Amino acid sequence: MTMRKPAILLLGTGSNTGKSLIAAGLCRAFVNRGLTVRPFKSQNMSNNAAVTREGGEIGRAQALQALACKTPPSVHMNPVLLKPETETGAQIIKQGQRFTTCKARDYARLKPRLMPAVLDSLETLEKEAELIIAEGAGSPAEVNLRAGDIANLGFAAAAQIPALLIGDIDRGGVIASLAGTHLLLEKAEINIIKGFLINKFRGDPKLFDEGMNIIQNATNWPPLGLVPWFDEAANLPAEDSVDLENAAKPGRGTINIAVLQLPRIANFDDLDPLRAEKDVRLWMIRPGQPLPGDADLVIIPGSKSVIHDLEVVFQNRWDGDLRAHIRRGGHVLGLCGGYQMLGNAIEDKNGMEGKAQTARALGLLDIVTTLAPQKTLSHVEGEHPASQTRVTGYEIHLGRTTGPDTMRPFLHIGEKPEGACSADGRVCGSYVHGMFSEDAFRHAYLSALKPRANTGTAYAALVETTLENLAAHLESHLDLDKILAIAQSRSRIASARISAP
Repeated sequence: MTMRKPAILLLGTGSNTGKSLIAAGLCRAFVNRGLTVRPFKSQNMSNNAAVTREGGEIGRAQALQALACKTPPSVHMNPVLLKPETETGAQIIKQGQRFTTCKARDYARLKPRLMPAVLDSLETLEKEAELIIAEGAGSPAEVNLRAGDIANLGFAAAAQIPALLIGDIDRGGVIASLAGTHLLLEKAEINIIKGFLINKFRGDPKLFDEGMNIIQNATNWPPLGLVPWFDEAANLPAEDSVDLENAAKPGRGTINIAVLQLPRIANFDDLDPLRAEKDVRLWMIRPGQPLPGDADLVIIPGSKSVIHDLEVVFQNRWDGDLRAHIRRGGHVLGLCGGYQMLGNAIEDKNGMEGKAQTARALGLLDIVTTLAPQKTLSHVEGEHPASQTRVTGYEIHLGRTTGPDTMRPFLHIGEKPEGACSADGRVCGSYVHGMFSEDAFRHAYLSALKPRANTGTAYAALVETTLENLAAHLESHLDLDKILAIAQSRSRIASARISAP
């Protein structure tokens, strides 16, 4: 058996406790201490995916954590990715590639078949790392999901990894959530957890000294720190749909951008570099809301269920709003699924999104998209011909788009035309995600909308600085020496179990 490397699993008392952010910060903090670190999340659920060096998909949070580790993202950092397609069903990505699609009720029977891939990916990362920072999903106290668990304590037991439990004090009830988690766990599960920490604290930390003692007395878990609210977290790419609440950037701005908040929105981290610009005002337009009349640009983002979300566009009469917006001189940009919606029709002859059908689209570009089973997954590099600026990003989509307007491409990827534009240039679409992360392209694109706008943000540098500040933040407020010692205890536990008679 392979010798186990030091590792620690970050669990949360619920979703959105800050596990992903704490994991990213610990990754960078321990890298700064000279260790080779790799992130790991056995099971993630997100429609915000990143493309890896192997040409596979992982959750966006693990891609950010890879950046924190100063290493390229790998499919092994997130071996199971669930991409919701409906309220009760999801596409299952195993080690970067589409595995199957199933209903939530069937996934419980599928999970045991995925554990070997989870452990295989973990072992692959161990071969190149000195430390693994792993992240759980949801809450370990969801005891109705205990059977076949591959994400939390079931995974921890199988991989022999000690865990820490994170409580979110900002939402209230943190003492009850930590003590309640302890109450619901079995003794063997309790023993896997080696300590707790409190996240998102606001105010005077001394005021919660008694709270830390109460939790320790109730659980017998030692406290490892109280982490104050980290304001700069908004500078980092978002992953979960709950982050959409914070995606908007209200207030005054020279450039007004409206984004359709589609029910199955995907890869909405495309918006993060735009939100970082000082002169950009960003609206998220929810169903039931009209498009604002003073928008300079409307973005139709990616979607995991394009035909379903296209129906939502028609139901909300956004099609009429878009035409009025264009008549006023506004611009429209469709990204990936949003690009497909701009055409005349979306053909789904194979029933990729349910029943076989041809859906009428918005008719703002003279193109037609045909969905097909083969998924395009690739990193790309090219040029935006209108501004003659370099563009990098990635494609992750089903389908092929053709039609007269593709003869006016939005981008050139090498010698290949990509995307499409209308004759007047006001409506454009592209399959490339991540293009706005390129500063020169983003500045040129926004300046074409409003020439006097202040668009000088260096986005990659902003993210890098934020990761460094996050690492320093955790160094100041967590007992990182104790956390590392707990992670190092894993190899001793594994060795003892291997040699036991």
